[in-house]
Amino acid sequence: MNPLSFLTQMIRIAIPYLFAASGGVVAERSGIVSLTLEGFMLSGAFGAVVGTHYSGSPWVGVLTGMFGGLVFALIHAITTIRYRADQVVVGVAINLLAIGVTRFFLKLFFASSSNSPRVAGFGGNIKAAGFDNPLLWLGLLSAPVVAFMIYRTPFGLRVRAAGEHPEAAESVGVSVERVRYLAVAISGILAGLGGVYLALDQHQFTDQMTAGRGFIAISAVIFGRWSPIRAAGACLLFAAAETLQIQLQGSHAIPSQFIEMIPYVLTIIALAGVVGRAVPPAALGKVED
Repeated sequence: MNPLSFLTQMIRIAIPYLFAASGGVVAERSGIVSLTLEGFMLSGAFGAVVGTHYSGSPWVGVLTGMFGGLVFALIHAITTIRYRADQVVVGVAINLLAIGVTRFFLKLFFASSSNSPRVAGFGGNIKAAGFDNPLLWLGLLSAPVVAFMIYRTPFGLRVRAAGEHPEAAESVGVSVERVRYLAVAISGILAGLGGVYLALDQHQFTDQMTAGRGFIAISAVIFGRWSPIRAAGACLLFAAAETLQIQLQGSHAIPSQFIEMIPYVLTIIALAGVVGRAVPPAALGKVED
């Protein structure tokens, strides 16, 4: 096993997780449960392919993918913040809605229920090993930028106040609802970018192509104890497990079924180690009367 090859592949695999987990941290620190990351990623991936296919430009695809994630984020925000619906139930519904909507429009736009035509992407230089893709660098920067925003800006202070002490924030003039709307919108855009990276890296959209990555991203948020940098470290850990799984595929020493289980078993073990010790934001998932 070539260590350099392992590292480069691990970083490429980690990018969608980094985008989604960074978005999940923002929303959850504001008090909104982010089970919706899978749906945001899926809608972002589909939006990217539609925009790229009809414009011929992957940059337009990036914008339409961000918009796709934002639309589903606003649906999530309106139902949970404005109408005070149960955040877990809405999260499950958003993910199912994203699967159905993308499948419907896949058939409508591309006359296929399984995949879109191939579209343009970024990079392509084999020697660059994917590092000529600007989205890769944006993904690596996502966690430090979110950490700076949360811990070093007035908006970040409001996000933390909304997730920990919403009543105290309201008492000093902070609109908790507005802060949460913005936090969920940022979450949708960032998770949508994770889907954009997936779609443009694979040069097409396939039905349910996110394949549970959004759920692994929310696991990374919990494992990272709602810290952007720690969540990024968890994303790299999960990506390393997935890379190991891929590179062991050719081995006949271990049954393939066990190899395919590696990333998910690691996720369960990691969460089992922090559940009970990780303290979420005090107002996470709580509906204000």
